[in-house]
Amino acid sequence: MKLLITIINSDDSHKVLNEITKAGFYATKLTTTGGFLRTGNLTLLMGVEDDKVDELLDLLKKNCSKREELTTVMPAYGDEFMSSVPVKITVGGATVFVLDVDQFHKM
Repeated sequence: MKLLITIINSDDSHKVLNEITKAGFYATKLTTTGGFLRTGNLTLLMGVEDDKVDELLDLLKKNCSKREELTTVMPAYGDEFMSSVPVKITVGGATVFVLDVDQFHKM
């Protein structure tokens, strides 16, 4: 068994949750905030049998779209006035950690 910790952009959350539920996967969702952009994310905790990991990763890949956005980033340090500069960044997609599970108990 594996534990997948998946971090996705909030914009993709409804689509992803619908698709993984349709496919028979279960998830515990946590509302989280990214550190760099301070925008909303959704973190999913999913216990999955080893032979289903690739299927779940494919679903995530198909439903977590990457896109470019223009944003302004303000420096988070110093007392001097520094103007924000527009920066093109890539948002979306998914960050997935796959961990081995030694034991699983459902009580």
